[in-house]
Amino acid sequence: MQLFVNPAGELSIYRQIMRQITEAIASRRLQPGDKLPSHRDLAEQLVIAPLTVKKAYDELEASGYIETQRGRGTFVSSSVPPPPSGDQQLRDAARNLLSIALLSGGGMPEAVQALHQVEQEMRNARSERGA
Repeated sequence: MQLFVNPAGELSIYRQIMRQITEAIASRRLQPGDKLPSHRDLAEQLVIAPLTVKKAYDELEASGYIETQRGRGTFVSSSVPPPPSGDQQLRDAARNLLSIALLSGGGMPEAVQALHQVEQEMRNARSERGA
């Protein structure tokens, strides 16, 4: 799995890492039991501080997405939790998406089109993975 961070991005670097890992789990590019890179290896790959990776991993572990096995490494959890308060989280994401669409000169049709494109990408990633 290849991760990318943008230091000038809207989200902090550790949140970018968290988002990419949760998206990879949701699209099944990462399966339960898959091993993640160590803090140090991922930090070297992304050219960031190892503590930034540790913070992302700690939050993902607290949320139940990953688990650390002492001496073995960090793995995708065998039982990924459902997202908290799905309705509110979905409304917040919709508000954010529509705001971005409006600010870029578009509107609802462009937001819906973007959702369809992302859904197709996630479905393709799942089928490529054999799920």
